[in-house]
Amino acid sequence: MELVEATREDVATLAEYWYALATEMEQYDELNEVAYDDAEPAEDGFEGLLDGEDTTVYLLEPAEESIGLLVLREGDHPSRTHSAYLDIVDLYVAPEHRASGHGSDAIDAVERIARDLGADYVEVSCEWHNDGARRFYEDNGFEPKQVTYTRRVD
Repeated sequence: MELVEATREDVATLAEYWYALATEMEQYDELNEVAYDDAEPAEDGFEGLLDGEDTTVYLLEPAEESIGLLVLREGDHPSRTHSAYLDIVDLYVAPEHRASGHGSDAIDAVERIARDLGADYVEVSCEWHNDGARRFYEDNGFEPKQVTYTRRVD
């Protein structure tokens, strides 16, 4: 799996992948409802991410074409012994390329990046009721650490 760092020329593709991921997540909670009818509004968000210093956006390219996206964010908890981390913000593999090892290959690449950055650990979150994602991350060596709670403000 090659991770290709995204550029401004990739913004429309990134937005399409993100929109597919975001709409898949709608089924797990009403707070996941996407506000747009298509991916175009997400393009501005990706342009901002590409300018960010602590976030890197990649296209997943196992061959000649991209099949998904990966968004990583560096972080630090300065009060902890194991303080530096790399957060998998988004990992998306197009449905027709799933169950082929591409997601696991991406996780292996993330670990290499984390090691090169001197990170102590990699973290990721997923929807509680998304059993497939939870199983995927656990099968790839992740352990549950905490639960995030939300409370809607009306």
